[in-house]
Amino acid sequence: MLFSSVSFLYYFLPIVLITYLIVPNKLKNLVLFLSSLFFYFWGEPIYSLLMVGSALSGYLHGLLVEKLKNTKYAKVPLISALLISLGLLCFFKYSNFFLENINAFFRSDFALLKLSLPIGISFYTLQVISYVIDVYRGDAKVQTNFLSFATYVSLFPQLLAGPIVRYRTVQEEIDHRTHSMEDMALGVKRFLRGLFKKCILANTLALLAKTLQTEAELSVLSLWMISIAFTLQIYFDFSGYSDMAIGLGRFFGFHFMENFDFPYLSKSISEFWRRWHISLGTWFRDYIYIPLGGNRVSFPKWFRNILVVWFLTGFWHGASWNFIFWGLYFALFLLLEKLFLGKWLSRLPAFFCHIYVLFFINISFVLFNQDTLGAFGSFLKGMFGGASLPLTNAYTLYYVRSYLVLLLLSVFFATPGIYKLTALLQRNKVLANIYSWARLLVYPAILILVTASLVNGSFNPFLYFRF
Repeated sequence: MLFSSVSFLYYFLPIVLITYLIVPNKLKNLVLFLSSLFFYFWGEPIYSLLMVGSALSGYLHGLLVEKLKNTKYAKVPLISALLISLGLLCFFKYSNFFLENINAFFRSDFALLKLSLPIGISFYTLQVISYVIDVYRGDAKVQTNFLSFATYVSLFPQLLAGPIVRYRTVQEEIDHRTHSMEDMALGVKRFLRGLFKKCILANTLALLAKTLQTEAELSVLSLWMISIAFTLQIYFDFSGYSDMAIGLGRFFGFHFMENFDFPYLSKSISEFWRRWHISLGTWFRDYIYIPLGGNRVSFPKWFRNILVVWFLTGFWHGASWNFIFWGLYFALFLLLEKLFLGKWLSRLPAFFCHIYVLFFINISFVLFNQDTLGAFGSFLKGMFGGASLPLTNAYTLYYVRSYLVLLLLSVFFATPGIYKLTALLQRNKVLANIYSWARLLVYPAILILVTASLVNGSFNPFLYFRF
């Protein structure tokens, strides 16, 4: 069940929210847990047991870690928890990848497993791991109530696409949450903004990219349009879902961390990754990079740390070589920026730094979007005029004219321009009054517009199902 669906918006969410608000506080976690189980069961009936099993493993290992803390056996349950959580993730997500590569390398013929990827497993696995590690380190209190812990792991607002919520950031809110009309209002606004990003911007950009990609008469310009449309789509798709998750969290008294901070405004690749998928970047920093020694080690070890973290970052995104090379692509830029490129960029005007980031981020998402390295090479060759394609053609120009307004709006909404505009309006009394009234109409209008597009059966893909 997607947040951007009629069944979620008009059936599941209202029923859950009304039930949650009317039950006493001691039953609120039970309502959330059962609702989350139903939400997951809707799309993954069998794998619901896997998610509950993962939560049970994290819960029991947390208790064992706490019990054995400060003894020589304290690492035993920690290692056991890591092996079980990572084992389940590797089995369901990477088994066929390893079998395919073994078959290709050794010319063997091992049969591939008939497994589908459990939805959200990449996200809740990292949550369980971080919980056990934090209990071991003393950064989080052990949770002795299984219902409370299972609610944390299965919480439907952030189950599909994050943000990756660490237990220590919500440990007080798991059992002792406050609810207010102000939080509810902020949650509604945030959720509807995310819904607008996903359904109006991301879905339309996805349709543009898909239509151009299936067009018989490709051109250099159409390939650039596809790459730019996808670069914008993945931002609005993922940041839109993060906005919806953060908004939904407010409905139920949770305050999740921000996950995006206008990453396309970055002036370096390093800055881009401080602004993009923040919960994932900080997770790998705190649980992989720093334990390996971070940058407080010799150069060879620091070089190794960067490669390990970005290999894992790419591999986390998908069981395919293009994702691995996508991660290593960023490792290369981060190394270069740390060694010398960062100093060069600091001397350039901001405009050129933005162009540098946008160009190489766009290329990275071409790699991200292709199924094979061969397809990436062919696409890239075409983008730079090496595939004997015309610079443009009548079909491309038609789509440029048809989608120009959408592309310009998407670029605008990928910046804080709307916030600067509203701040400017509020400086004038008359304009401020007009804005305050107009704002009351904007959010209902978004809901009506989104509902119309969903009822109409519009193109509604979700990129992060693959993760």
